This record gives sequence, C-alpha cells and structure tokens, in this order.
Amino acid sequence: MMTLEEQVLERIKPSPAEKEKLQEVASELLARVSTIARIKGIDGIIPKLVGSAARNTWISGTHDLDVFISFPESVSREELEENGLLIAREVARNGTNVEERYAEHPYLNMHYKGFDVDLVPCFAVESASEIKSAVDRTPFHNEFIKMSIPGREDDVLMMKQFMKGTGTYGSELRTQGFSGYLTELLIVHYGSFRNLIRNACTWKPGLVIDMLEHGTLRHEDPLVVIDPTDPKRNVAAALSLNRFAQFIDACRAYSDNPSEEFFFPKAKEPMSDDEIKDMLHSRGSSFVAVVFETPELVDDILYPQLDKMENSVRALLEDYEFQVLNSGYWANEQSIVVVELISSKLPSVKKHRGPPVWVTDHAKGFKTKYSNSNELFSMYIEDGVYVADIKRKFTTAKELLQERLQTCSLGKHLGKAVLESFTVLENNVILEIKDPDFRVFMRKWEQGK
Repeated sequence: MMTLEEQVLERIKPSPAEKEKLQEVASELLARVSTIARIKGIDGIIPKLVGSAARNTWISGTHDLDVFISFPESVSREELEENGLLIAREVARNGTNVEERYAEHPYLNMHYKGFDVDLVPCFAVESASEIKSAVDRTPFHNEFIKMSIPGREDDVLMMKQFMKGTGTYGSELRTQGFSGYLTELLIVHYGSFRNLIRNACTWKPGLVIDMLEHGTLRHEDPLVVIDPTDPKRNVAAALSLNRFAQFIDACRAYSDNPSEEFFFPKAKEPMSDDEIKDMLHSRGSSFVAVVFETPELVDDILYPQLDKMENSVRALLEDYEFQVLNSGYWANEQSIVVVELISSKLPSVKKHRGPPVWVTDHAKGFKTKYSNSNELFSMYIEDGVYVADIKRKFTTAKELLQERLQTCSLGKHLGKAVLESFTVLENNVILEIKDPDFRVFMRKWEQGK
C-alpha cells in the first residue's frame, strides 16, 4: 500500500509522455529563436530554457515554458528591447493569445501547443551580482538548482503542491508567498520534504539561511534566504509575515494530522444569502463594503494598491472612533474592500478631552471655544482636565466613507476608478453582490482562512 506522500506524488509527477511533449515544444522554440536571430542578422543570441521546466521541478498539468533570449552584455538596453521583441514577435507568429507584457523591460507571452510561453529578452552577464535587470539573474538560478537539486525533484514537487494547497505558494504581490526558486532552495537546504516540514514547525521571524555563507547585507524580512548566486539578495523578500506564519501553522497541522487535504483542499462553496445573514447575526458585528469598478491594471499593480486602500480605509474609520475587527479585499470585474466593525453606528455624543485646568491659557481657550459652540452637549472636569461632550460629526461608518473616502490613500492608478464608481454597502445590503467568487471570499472570512 502506498503512503500518503506516495499517493500525492503519483498525482502531481509528470508522466513520461508529458515530459516528452514539453521537451519537444521547448526544443522547437529554442531552435526557432536561433533561426530567427540568424535570419535577422542579430549576432550573439543564446536561447535558454529556464524555470521549473528546465529543472524538472514542474507539476503535472502545469504547462509553462520560460524561454530567455540572451543578448551579449555589450548590447544597449534599447537594442535589447528592440531586437528582443523583434525576435519574440517572429517566434510568436505561430502562437495564440499573444500579449506584450512589461517587467523591467518588455517581453511576450503566448499560448503555443498547449503551453503558456514567456519569451523574455535578457543580458548574458558574467555573474548574478552584475545584472542589468532583474531577469538577468534567472539563468544563474537555473544553473545552481540544476547542479544542486538532482535526486530531490520529487521533494520539490511535494512542497510546491503543499504550498499551493495551503495558500502560501506564489511570490506575486497578490499572494506574497513562496516563489518556485525559494521553494527549491529550501529543499536543497533541508534535504527533503519531510525535513523542511519538521524544521518549519519551529521557525521564527528573523530566520537566516545562507547556504554559501556569503551574504553581505542585513535584511529585516521575516525569512532571509541569501541567494547563492548573489550575496546581496534575499530570495524570500516577497514573503509577507502573514504567509510566513501561515506556512508554519500549516506545517504544524500537517505534522499532527497528515492528510491529502493539505495538498488538494476541497473547493469552498459560495455562501448563500441565508448563510451570510446567519453569519451577520451570529457574529453580532457590522460589515461595510466599498464597491467599485476594477480598472484595467495588471495584478502586480492592482493588488498592492488595493492593500494600500484597505489600510487607509481602516485608518479613516479608526480615526473617527469606529472599532475595526477585521478587513480584507477582493477583486474581479468589481473590487471590494470589506471592513468588519464592532458596530457601524456610534452615539451622537463624542467625548473630547481638553487641557488640565491649571494650564491657564490653553484651558481658557478650550473652555471658551466649546462653551460657545452649538455642538456642545456638556462640559465638566474629570481627573483635573476639561472634558467637552460634543456632537459627533459622523455617526455611521457608511456616512463617513461616503463623505471622506476621497481623503484616503487610494493608490496612483486606483483613485480615479474608485471615486468615479464607488458605492458603500452595509450589512444585509452586501447580499446585492452575487458574484460566486465573492461569496467564496466571504466563506473564507467566516471560516478564518
């Protein structure tokens, strides 16, 4: 009988036929890059397959190919961008869904024979510490892993699937989790899937892993894994504190009670209207949601700005004395920032503490200002200071957000879309949002994961 981990591996390890197909398509693309460069008279081009496909650490069904178009270091950035895209566009003539994307410089993405392909120009620098753009270090990562990982590929597959199942995989700004390269380095360092799980159970923020003992900078991130190819770089810099903690928690839970659900969690069902009503009733709290049309932005711009907006909305509510329990955001065709409050309503009266009575000038000014105000309910002395009970400007969170949302930090690319289309929904009115994915988001909120 197979063990749990053997059963998981059987589901995620590419079959010989899958591997053969990948090699066939990759070889075809690499040859096409070389041929086009020669026809166009562009010298010194070396095409390279990088990423998990080149390192035999890709999960079955994940058909991604990263083809790097490597230019001599002597070439200017302008020439690299121009000729790199020229070659990529020619290669992509036989592809579909061709899209120009931009990191530090442009590259092409396409679908080709069942594969999602990135065609990425880069510089062939001598070492990763001399890169001209971030993508230039990827070939060095490739060589280090290919040299270090043999015999541990299955452990990488297991750990990647575990991270996917527990919501901690992916270094993009939407997730802020573990990148593929970071996962591979952790397996190289700890030696196996089980050893990584066991050691991660006792991780604490500030952990430093420097396999070559060559790090030259101090990093303040929760996890520091010094890049074997670049002593100045922390490979785990994109990992957030919450994802770091979430991974530790998942490793402990798996150690206590291993199951397939850590690798293949059941899909969560969208919450029904009645379930949302029951949640609101049982929690006894208040929910407010800022809803607006999502602008056309790539995820790596959209999600950091949603994060910034969420924090700013929280701060606004707290500044006006609404007590925040939790908050989050979700995006599809609409974007929604959701805040859970102890109460979305506050009394009309607000307690405003003034100066001590014996601080004469300030005390007189305070008393005069509020004694003559139409907003004053009462004034008295408490613990030696003047206290004015005054009329609160905003008594509901909805009213506050409607009137003051424009004062929040909404993000350079998000602000216009928010202010042109936003509405504020409260409690049961959130039921107007019928998108099934949003209802799944609310399910996760209810379950705390």
